[in-house]
Amino acid sequence: MARDIHIAPIAAIIVPSISNIVFVSVLFVLIFGSGSGLLGDGDTGYHIRTGESILQTWRVPSRDPYSFHYPPLNWTAHEWLSELVMAAFFKMYGLTGVVLFFALLLALTHWLLYKVLTSRSDDVLLCIVITLLATATSATHWFARPHAFSLLLTVLWCHVLDRFQFGDQRSLVYLPFLMLLWVNLHGGYIIGLILILIYLAGAIFYFFTKPPEASQQFLHNAQLLFYILIACVTVCLVNPEGFEILWFPIRVTSDRFLMDRVSEFLSPNFHEALPFKYMLLALIGALALSRSSLNVIDLMLVILLSYMSLYSARHVSLFAIILAPVLLKACAGIIRRAPDAFGRFYRKRNLNLRSIEIGVHGYAWPMASVVLIVTFAAAGSLSYRFNDKIFPVAAVEFLQRESIAGNMFNNDEFGDYMIFTAWPQYRVFMDGRSDMYGEKYGGDYLKVANLQPGWREILKKYNISWVIFDTASALTAALQDQNDWQPIYSDAVATIFVKKDIAHASLLAKYPSVKLANKE
Repeated sequence: MARDIHIAPIAAIIVPSISNIVFVSVLFVLIFGSGSGLLGDGDTGYHIRTGESILQTWRVPSRDPYSFHYPPLNWTAHEWLSELVMAAFFKMYGLTGVVLFFALLLALTHWLLYKVLTSRSDDVLLCIVITLLATATSATHWFARPHAFSLLLTVLWCHVLDRFQFGDQRSLVYLPFLMLLWVNLHGGYIIGLILILIYLAGAIFYFFTKPPEASQQFLHNAQLLFYILIACVTVCLVNPEGFEILWFPIRVTSDRFLMDRVSEFLSPNFHEALPFKYMLLALIGALALSRSSLNVIDLMLVILLSYMSLYSARHVSLFAIILAPVLLKACAGIIRRAPDAFGRFYRKRNLNLRSIEIGVHGYAWPMASVVLIVTFAAAGSLSYRFNDKIFPVAAVEFLQRESIAGNMFNNDEFGDYMIFTAWPQYRVFMDGRSDMYGEKYGGDYLKVANLQPGWREILKKYNISWVIFDTASALTAALQDQNDWQPIYSDAVATIFVKKDIAHASLLAKYPSVKLANKE
């Protein structure tokens, strides 16, 4: 006995809890398995440059400084606080610091998701399975971008609303403070307001449908939620854009041009190995088999998030995080009705696992993992950069050696990387800020990129004198056949063409016979 008492405190520190295994696993997968994957979207580049501008000027830009369009386009830099954080980490630790920060943020998000699930259910085994499925589903949109803040804040937001739903009314006071951060970090803050509206609608519904002795509590809940909604909307105005920030997400999501053409706004591709489709099918199946009726709030959440995620792949991560508790509840209903033999076996294993989980409180593994990763990064053993198989790394190095005059037409996915590496020497035609360019510039871009009728006239319209585009594109093949364009650089990722005119005479003479590279 004495030996057991002596060892237990040590074991509680050394043995990792399941929640800590979740944290360490997500962190290690991101750092050692796919660290550069967090840099798979070039938007990271322009976010860092914008944050640097804010640090230098202490002003949030309202006009676009990165493209050559004149007059400068109006730009709603709604993610300014995230960009400030990203620039600060980049200034101290470079791109590796940015990757480490977002890896920690995403690991914390899914650690917290597991903790939320276990706060609702004693079924540790089921919480593990749901967390793994939700994490795999959410992972399809993991990038070092401001939306990662929205994932963490969504977990916190839903937890607060659920605690309120189960009687903890004081928890609502946290929401306006969270909203003050959220509205300045990312445009996804709008889901927070929508969630309050859903809970408010649920309270009103139950006020009218419950017996009189219970309806007064729902009326009280509806009043509190209404006051919190007003407080959160008011707090939203505390941002550099003022009232415009409330209109911004509505304006973007109602723009048919953007919704129908920007890849991350399109529906998920179910022909791919997509964890989302398995979570969606699991949710449908569990709800059908559980025979436990959904409350009206969960019903509205299932309908809304299913619609949002089927409409746009961008919302799949929100689907995973918000509906994980609903899936947990439905699956728990199925297990409760399982055959006795299986039920006894399952409950015994779950009880053993839960007893271990309750007795383990140490955070040695998460702390050690963070220390290990920071040590590796400081020693130079961990280093992250944009993938030169995806981004025009070598082509931009060429551009920095050979200054090219005139307006550029570029692949929009290259634009973000070029802002990061080649601005202000070069200014882009278009980049990832599709909401800013809109149909006017986005439509012209697509006409040229897709070789639609009039594409040559559009190049003349913007006085384009050189082009950098992906080597395997139809535009690159078409320019190769044009007498007035000549390639001066080509690799497996990008090819650079210049117009045959006096302004580029020296470059044309220097690179007279460049052949297009083969796509690797």
